[in-house]
Amino acid sequence: MKKLFPAASLVTLAPVTAAAQEMSIDDRVNQVFASSTGWFVNLIFSPLPFQIAGSDFPWIVMWLVIGATVFTIYFGLIQLRAFGHAISLVKGDYSDPKDAGEVSHFQALTTALSGTVGLGNIAGVAVAVGIGGPGATFWMILAGLLGMASKFTECTLGVKYRNEYPDGTVSGGPMYYMVKGFKERNLPGGGILAIFFSIFCILGALGGGNMFQANQAHAQISGIVGDYPGWITGVIFAIVVFLVIVGGIKSIASVTEKVVPFMGIMYVGVALVILLVNYDKIGWAFGQIWAGAFTGLGVAGGFVGALIQGFKRAAFSNEAGVGSAAIAHSAVRTKEPVTEGVVSLLEPFIDTVVICTMTALVITISGVLVVDPDTGLFVLNEAGTAIQTVDGSSGVQLTSAAFATGFSWFPYVLAIAVVLFAFSTMISWSYYGLKAWTYLFGEGKTKELVFKLIFCVFIVIGAAAQLGAVIDFSDAMIFAMAVVNITALYFLMPVVKREMNSYFERLKTGEIVKHKH
Repeated sequence: MKKLFPAASLVTLAPVTAAAQEMSIDDRVNQVFASSTGWFVNLIFSPLPFQIAGSDFPWIVMWLVIGATVFTIYFGLIQLRAFGHAISLVKGDYSDPKDAGEVSHFQALTTALSGTVGLGNIAGVAVAVGIGGPGATFWMILAGLLGMASKFTECTLGVKYRNEYPDGTVSGGPMYYMVKGFKERNLPGGGILAIFFSIFCILGALGGGNMFQANQAHAQISGIVGDYPGWITGVIFAIVVFLVIVGGIKSIASVTEKVVPFMGIMYVGVALVILLVNYDKIGWAFGQIWAGAFTGLGVAGGFVGALIQGFKRAAFSNEAGVGSAAIAHSAVRTKEPVTEGVVSLLEPFIDTVVICTMTALVITISGVLVVDPDTGLFVLNEAGTAIQTVDGSSGVQLTSAAFATGFSWFPYVLAIAVVLFAFSTMISWSYYGLKAWTYLFGEGKTKELVFKLIFCVFIVIGAAAQLGAVIDFSDAMIFAMAVVNITALYFLMPVVKREMNSYFERLKTGEIVKHKH
């Protein structure tokens, strides 16, 4: 999604001049915030109390992977069985314009994708491959495939329990299925879970889904055109974002359905050209990925290190189980909740299996990773030495160096991609935060406008300030959403299974038919 490894260290945002003798206001804010919230950040991203083959494994990643595995088994490999039907749904074959909802299946998919396809696909994969070796790619793909079942579960529930209003607008997401679903099954605690989820979502949207995006976009732009004040980038972004989000989900979806395919095709297209130019190395690269997955060719932890890096990257990239995508998918025009669950299967596949794998393949065949002659392990060459600082720009630099082996002008394309990824992530997360906001404070144009203005102010702050601890905290909030959300999904799995069995039985008997357009 947004960041490389949350809470591993403070992310340095706008640089402080060496001449500054006294601690700046930003530094003071950072220090105070870190001292008061560090316990929560450490709690969310702390490793398991035991090591696996000598390697630390963040418990939150294990939580996401176990959830995805449970859903995969419980729903009988739904990600494989329904893949073809998902494509038919996105094409609009079963869409009825008379159904309740605000956006099409395709628009809902692109809106959710715009919130997950981002810097993690460019920079985070470089970190995973640099530390875990090419084998991390194998585990990243596996975790992405498993995550498809998590998306199916949460997005089906998002549509089933959404609120539909007389003016045609809808509100949905985990907070609604926690309350309605738990009440329907006579389970206690749904309201409490919904409040916690909404708080986590708002804070995560303002930080990781907003400030970090604006800051990294400014860093990439200033790296190309020269240094200038971050608030200028922030103001420009804030104005453009506000013009999009003020129109609601329909306006957001109309933008994402154009931006997401463009940026995805542009990025994957350049990667494919580089792979074709180096076609003789593709077989070798897949061999390295397969061998490294089980023997370990990285600098840390053998094959377990590769597994951890791959799972971590997939979990942080596609947000399967976090619950954010269920908010976007809830706005779809449909009367069949399962249809959107099926469409959402494509999201981790596109985000992780396709885009992240393309990045990993290019890095592997480009030669920016070299083999230590003494150990036979992959190590980072000069272009990627900064990668282990977990600085937001280092992963981008490694990916840029890899792509530049095929095209010297690629850093400029990468700058465009980073700006588009940051922009699309911001507009999607503005909607996620808004729906959590309206759940807590009530629906209404004025209340919505207040949140949208607050969101845009935070864009300027993010682009201009050094607030690393705030970003760490907000990322922790996003993954705290997953703790609450997956807990709810376990209790509501039977509801999804009943819906799934009913839908596919009616599809099989011909009761559900394609619509003519």
